[in-house]
Amino acid sequence: RVSPRGDENTSPSEKLLNGIFNQKITTKKDTSLKVKNGHQGTVIDVQILSRKFGDKLEDGIDKIVKVYIAQKRKIKVGDKMAGRYGNKGVISRIVPEEDMPYLEDGTPLDVLLNPQGVPSRMNIGQVFELHLGMVSRLTGAKFVSPVFDGIKWEDIQSELENAGLDRSGKTKIYDPQTGLPFDHPVSVG
Repeated sequence: RVSPRGDENTSPSEKLLNGIFNQKITTKKDTSLKVKNGHQGTVIDVQILSRKFGDKLEDGIDKIVKVYIAQKRKIKVGDKMAGRYGNKGVISRIVPEEDMPYLEDGTPLDVLLNPQGVPSRMNIGQVFELHLGMVSRLTGAKFVSPVFDGIKWEDIQSELENAGLDRSGKTKIYDPQTGLPFDHPVSVG
């Protein structure tokens, strides 16, 4: 962005250069907004809002450019995350891998979700994907399930059974402190 600059903003060094080299002092200055030093990221979206395009802007503003920058960084407690199914959650605790519950083969779980969060938002697709993900992990099979005409629960149960899993899709997980299985199996995928 370039803005006009009045004579009162001319620095003494610019006046001196003008006197020695007879250079014309620029009447414009760069007033672009820039990312602060030390900040970095990837531009993921740019929105241009303009009165010319019918956008409603405050008085005296003709155009606004919004630049969205994504940062890749490690998560921390308090960060908000969203899944592909519109579910949201806040990171409540981060623990070392050795303190996470693990599967029978010793594979630690990556993320634990509040079990109330999925059914309360009716994210049944997330549950189906969870089960098919576990089948895929064990068999290497790939699945495609179109929206509104996707795989049926009976077919998922059959795939679970063929992979050597319980038809319910639930698996025993083990307590990292005691090495004993938890009282109830859970859905893992």
